[in-house]
This record gives sequence, structure tokens and C-alpha cells, in this order.
Amino acid sequence: MSELSGVTLEEVRRVAELANLELTAEEEPRMQRDLSAILGYIAQLNELNTSGVEPMAQVSEMLGAGPDAAGAALRVDTVRPCLDRAAVMAAAPETDGRFFKVPKVIER
Repeated sequence: MSELSGVTLEEVRRVAELANLELTAEEEPRMQRDLSAILGYIAQLNELNTSGVEPMAQVSEMLGAGPDAAGAALRVDTVRPCLDRAAVMAAAPETDGRFFKVPKVIER
């Protein structure tokens, strides 16, 4: 996607195809404007000087729950027994006995 000229209609159509979206002819220009605006905001963020900012691997570091805090702001990760498969399958709307059956949602 060209940064200087914004997003083209061809690029909008390609992104819509990849996202499995069906855009109408009226929706395409609006999506073009929206995607161009998003890329413009990203370009603004790229102009910020972040040389003095330490990279973060986890947001929990901002919560004071870094490696030294031993997860103070997070719940304890404990081992618990899993659910009984037969009980779960019995409560499911549709199953083959081993797996859940769900309606197909992606068609191409």
C-alpha cells in the first residue's frame, strides 16, 4: 500500500477479499478513506522519538507485575481438573460423540 497516495480501491478490494468481506460499491470509498486514515495515524506514530523508551514484552510490566513482582496483579495459575468429556458432550446442542458440530460459517 502506497504511503503517499493512500489506499487504492484495488487494495481495498484485496483486503476485503482477504477478510472475507463483501463490500458494496457504496462501501468501498468509505473503507478506502478509513484505511487511509488508519495508515495516516500509523505514520504519525512512526514519527515519534522512542529512542529512550524501553521495549516491553508484556503489559503486565506496567502494572508492577514484572518478573520481580511474581505476577502480583495477575491471578495465580493453578492446576485444576478438566471437565468430563461425556458431561460436556451431553450438554452440547449437536455432537458426534467426540466433537462439537457447528454450522459452516466460511463459504468460498
